[in-house]
Amino acid sequence: MERWKKRKLNPRFVILCAVLAALTLAVIAAGLSKLLGGPPPAEEISVPDYVEKDYLTVNPWSRPGEPLKRIKGVVIHYVGNPGTTARANRNYFESLSGGEQETYASSHFIIGLEGEVVQCVPLTEIAYASNTRNDDTVSVEVCHPDETGVFSRPSYNRCVELTAWLCHEFQLNPGEDVIRHYDVTGKQCPLYYVEDPAAWDAFLEDTAEALEALEAAERAAEKNS
Repeated sequence: MERWKKRKLNPRFVILCAVLAALTLAVIAAGLSKLLGGPPPAEEISVPDYVEKDYLTVNPWSRPGEPLKRIKGVVIHYVGNPGTTARANRNYFESLSGGEQETYASSHFIIGLEGEVVQCVPLTEIAYASNTRNDDTVSVEVCHPDETGVFSRPSYNRCVELTAWLCHEFQLNPGEDVIRHYDVTGKQCPLYYVEDPAAWDAFLEDTAEALEALEAAERAAEKNS
């Protein structure tokens, strides 16, 4: 009886199969990442140089220390206190830590009138800013010069830049995953960008363009490295 000869595998066929398997896994991972809202925050996230970290004291009222397990969006707010600085608003959140006011409030970032940014809560923890979306979003509070709630040009530009960076960092889509506080609770926040939907649409477009520029710069840096 003739013995069956072992068939030799074509090396090209093996490589092709490996490539197809890797691509399939990448597509599945990308789909799951989109469904779940991007990768979970790392233990320590390196923020842009323009951000000053000044974390609140861990306390039940403004920094509970609860883990932010998955980031699925960015929520934009306005401080609602015209003419105040990022530092003043950060200190207000800190003043809640004793519980005397019985107020829960904070934000991950506060953008000041001149475009300065103070980070109050690590990106690995929740902030008390967006009600039912506290556990899966990053909150950005923006200072404004007057009662209209219109952001100053430096504040606006920085908000676009920071939001684009957050979208890049956590694989978010500005058109779908960047929202207003209003979109969560119906609160008139950020006021001007609720009263003028076209202004909000323009902000999202500017953020999308900033994200594209950021990704293009990253690809160019990788190509030249």
